Amino acid sequence: MKIVFMGTPLFAVYALEAIYQSEHEIVGVVTSVDKPAGRGKQLRQSEVKKFATKNELNLLQPLNLKEEVFINDLKKLKADVFVIVAFRMLPKTVWNIPPMGTFNLHASLLPNFRGAAPINWAIIHNVKTTGVTTFFIDDEIDTGAVLLKQTISIEENETAGSLHDKLAPLGAKLILKTLNHIMVDRIAVPQKLLGSEKEAPKLTKENTKIKWEKPLLFIDGLIRGLNPFPTAWIEIQNGEEQLKIKIFKATPEIKNNTHKIGVLEIKDKKIRITHSEGFLTIDELQLPNKKKMNARALLNGYKFKKGSKVL
Repeated sequence: MKIVFMGTPLFAVYALEAIYQSEHEIVGVVTSVDKPAGRGKQLRQSEVKKFATKNELNLLQPLNLKEEVFINDLKKLKADVFVIVAFRMLPKTVWNIPPMGTFNLHASLLPNFRGAAPINWAIIHNVKTTGVTTFFIDDEIDTGAVLLKQTISIEENETAGSLHDKLAPLGAKLILKTLNHIMVDRIAVPQKLLGSEKEAPKLTKENTKIKWEKPLLFIDGLIRGLNPFPTAWIEIQNGEEQLKIKIFKATPEIKNNTHKIGVLEIKDKKIRITHSEGFLTIDELQLPNKKKMNARALLNGYKFKKGSKVL
């Protein structure tokens, strides 16, 4: 089949490469425009663009997906199907072009974890299984009829980073299966809501902050679900200094606690914060304008004052 592929990050490259190495023909690749990044504000290419350029694929980078010129360029490619992985929401004037439809790969078992950050929220909510789903795009976000699914177990100490690295190749394989599937019968099953589904909203400064009144195991899931990016964070009052600290790794300890809640305890080169259900030992963290390091290394050169606490 002739395929137009749309995607941006590394997660999408796994799928693009799988299609590139298959018997299908990639007639176009659509990705985001180059954006300034870093201190020097140099233009940064998406991971999908890097792959497409390296392999001399036909590349499109529209500023506006509703542009008439862009839509006409897509139509000229005469693709049989559009494949979408980690890209923007498409207008109907785009996804309605190919005769065999437009399908998306989503990194959850739909309808669970609809939204922008399904990998992160699956970890945050401490679910035991997740997976990948292909579905036909429609007018809403992640609501289209399901084509295929593949399930995977979530390990006890899984992070968003490790789960991403498992789901990306799994999703690539599912896309190839889906292409074969729609060549035969295009059967897709409408999503059915049971009422217990969880959402996967965009990650923000507010929902990535550790809230100390939350259960200890939820905080543990939040830290793992935001590792390595964008990272869970807390504010600490250290004497006169107020610090925003990123937490990459921590160990929860559920036990009876009579200590004041949210206080830092420094002992045996360990950082422990009191919680209503026990303690959270901070294993890896990053102070403002510092590099990430383990707690022992940090305490060799930095001192938390007595009475330091979570804000």
